[in-house]
Amino acid sequence: MTTSPENAPRIQFYGRRKGKPLKAGRLSLLDSLLPELRIAPGDQDIDFKSLFPGKSAVRLEIGFGSGEHLAAQAEANPEIGFVGCEVFVNGVASLLRYVAERQLGNVRIYDNDVRHLLPRLKPASLARVSLLFPDPWPKSRHAKRRFISTSMLDRLAEVLIDGGEFRVASDHPTYIEWTLVHAPRHPAFLWEAQNPGDWRLRPADSTATRYEEKAIAAGRTPVFLNFSRRPRGG
Repeated sequence: MTTSPENAPRIQFYGRRKGKPLKAGRLSLLDSLLPELRIAPGDQDIDFKSLFPGKSAVRLEIGFGSGEHLAAQAEANPEIGFVGCEVFVNGVASLLRYVAERQLGNVRIYDNDVRHLLPRLKPASLARVSLLFPDPWPKSRHAKRRFISTSMLDRLAEVLIDGGEFRVASDHPTYIEWTLVHAPRHPAFLWEAQNPGDWRLRPADSTATRYEEKAIAAGRTPVFLNFSRRPRGG
């Protein structure tokens, strides 16, 4: 059994948890819909077969922002279960609005730090993990705050199925370089790029996020880095 977040060594969280005051409709969704979709904190292993009965696969999006990408993916792939992790309350409320409006039955939410969730996932239980436009923490003294690290890649390698995908998108040179220093060197991951043009092509089955649109509007070029989980024992 894994260690409960409440009893585990404290994980420092550095991002924002709340933004502008929410309107009544979104506050209502936090009270009514979120309890139905929430993956609660605890120490129990998570059984995706119970959370997503009949689904062919499960995907995880880490830091889903306002939820537009996750909602679009869930709507386009009703046969797949989607878990979204986000600590920002306003973002959670935004995703709940999409879920309610589109009547999405294949979405579950972990509104806490994903580092508490990952130890509860069974080996080879995820088909894809997406990390889209994470906080780059560009200053060198803040590098330890970046999500991608050898230990996190070790854990992602454990929970991804053979051939599973780890997708990273960023518009920040520091984070792009950081990712390319760590992920391709990890023995479990294969970088899928065939030529420089692949970096600038969003996966065909994906949709733009607000962060991507803001980056383009500001003159920054988003980069899309796709890695596959090498076969175990290969």
